[in-house]
Amino acid sequence: MGATGLLVSDFVISFMWVWSGTLIKVFVYEVLGLGHGLWGETVKCALYIVDMFFFAFLGKLTKGGSYNPLTVLASGFSGDFGRFLFTVGARIPAQALGSITGVRLIIETFPHLWLGPRLSIDVHRGALTEGLLAFVIVIISLGLGRKIPGSFYTKTWISSVSKLTLQVLGSDLTGGFMNPASAMGWAYARGDHITKEHVLVYWLAPVEATLLAVWIFRLLVGPLKEQEAKKKKSE
Repeated sequence: MGATGLLVSDFVISFMWVWSGTLIKVFVYEVLGLGHGLWGETVKCALYIVDMFFFAFLGKLTKGGSYNPLTVLASGFSGDFGRFLFTVGARIPAQALGSITGVRLIIETFPHLWLGPRLSIDVHRGALTEGLLAFVIVIISLGLGRKIPGSFYTKTWISSVSKLTLQVLGSDLTGGFMNPASAMGWAYARGDHITKEHVLVYWLAPVEATLLAVWIFRLLVGPLKEQEAKKKKSE
């Protein structure tokens, strides 16, 4: 897929991602009327996992289309400088624009809905929380992409359960976004997307955590790969 097709895929998938999360909540809480009890949360989590399988399939179908800047940024850090510039200058803005467009349409369609999660702790702890969540999920994504040659379904299952677990852990503190574009969509709707809190917690901390995760993964895995390559050559 060309650069233009990839940007369109990023925009559309990001648009669909913010909508999917909202529709799941509407279905569980309003259509089924299950509320926030055990059954409601169980059904919601099950639907989230199915949803992540669907978006993983979309990413495979579009040959790289993504809704999360952290995923493409980790790939951009691992590539050449031209790829990095394309990621930062085009792909991430396309994802942010897709999320903003999706949230604006959600608010017009469901004006009674909440305007997304808010930061419920101080800025420093919020940045640490989002940074840790982002670090863990990027490490898992890099590991699944390079170290485990298993099937698409196995890797997607591990990734989906991991993301869901981390989201639940951070939901009451920062919303557990681990996705700067999605967080910006809701913050833009509230008008606080340029505040210090939003920039530090939902952009700077996850991006720094992603860079750290890529560096540590290279440090730990890179030499191992080089040794394996030397072994194969000697054999």
